[in-house]
Amino acid sequence: MALTGLPLATFFLLLSASYLQIAGAEVESLTALNLNSPILKKSIAQQVNENPEAGWEAAINPRFSNYTVKQFKRLLGAKQTPKNVLGSVPVISHPKSLKLPVNFDARTAWSQCSTIGRILDFISDPYAGVMTQGHCGSCWAFGAVESLSDRFCIHFDVNISLSVNDLLACCGFLCGSGCDGGYPLYAWRYLVHHGVVTEECDPYFDQTGCSHPGCEPAYRTPKCVKKCVSGNQLWKKSKHFSVSAYKVNSNPNDIMAEVYKNGPVEVAFTVYEDFAHYKSGVYKHVTGYVLGGHAVKLIGWGTTDDGVDYWLLANQWNREWGDDGYFKIRRGTNECGIEEEVTAGLPSTKNFVREVIDMDDGAAVSF
Repeated sequence: MALTGLPLATFFLLLSASYLQIAGAEVESLTALNLNSPILKKSIAQQVNENPEAGWEAAINPRFSNYTVKQFKRLLGAKQTPKNVLGSVPVISHPKSLKLPVNFDARTAWSQCSTIGRILDFISDPYAGVMTQGHCGSCWAFGAVESLSDRFCIHFDVNISLSVNDLLACCGFLCGSGCDGGYPLYAWRYLVHHGVVTEECDPYFDQTGCSHPGCEPAYRTPKCVKKCVSGNQLWKKSKHFSVSAYKVNSNPNDIMAEVYKNGPVEVAFTVYEDFAHYKSGVYKHVTGYVLGGHAVKLIGWGTTDDGVDYWLLANQWNREWGDDGYFKIRRGTNECGIEEEVTAGLPSTKNFVREVIDMDDGAAVSF
């Protein structure tokens, strides 16, 4: 087909009809889908629930009851690491001799760390410490910041919530396109060189109290203001850093060992229509078109009574979606590419002050 002389809008419409490369698999794009149709369809839920091989339950989740396909796609902002960059990325693996438990849940392993079990939600009080993505493809930022927050608690025994908004607004082109999507690995690299402030300093909401950037129909990427909203904190002094940014080897044992030793990791995977309908069980793709890439936090693993190995993950679509905000997906089969894009980093003591009281002389020391 000749494309010369076509209006620009028509050209991009035809371009979208081509094949997309997502998570290493060629999949057909959404040309046959009406982007303004509801994302939740009884026919999809029925196909899943009537399939004895599915292994999971689908439902019409209240979280997306009013969403169109186009609106749902806005949430899917994880971009795959460019192939020309992969050669320079450190890849972490762990000794095979490390003994790993059959089941592991970071929430119970580090029960003192409240951030690990936090599910982002819709709330009336924006300072209450829970939130949701809103209508913004910021999952790449959530996965990185939430994992780093957990790791500060695991390694330094301090509960701290770091700012997704700071990373989303200030990383700019270094990470991707803000609310239009970004690269998880680049987010971790930004955390090494520039750090991120606390959630108290730069919360994820706007002055109207609306989920930020989550107002209908969509919210543009927030501006990088480089100051704390409270006025009683210094922005630079509120910065917390990662000492490293790396990928984890795609072998499931290496991913398990990384979580077991260092805490939750960020993972990215391909999302199909049926995933929006997930309610419980161990997810695997059954039906529907590919919609995009999504990034979440992986917090554990296990095996069902039927012998199905799974990963345990925390999403940021609030508790009305999935299994109280969590979901399980098949482990060991690279389901939807989830074992290919695993990124993480270790927390840094740079600019991080933790006061410890010496019981002998009452002096406070810091590191």
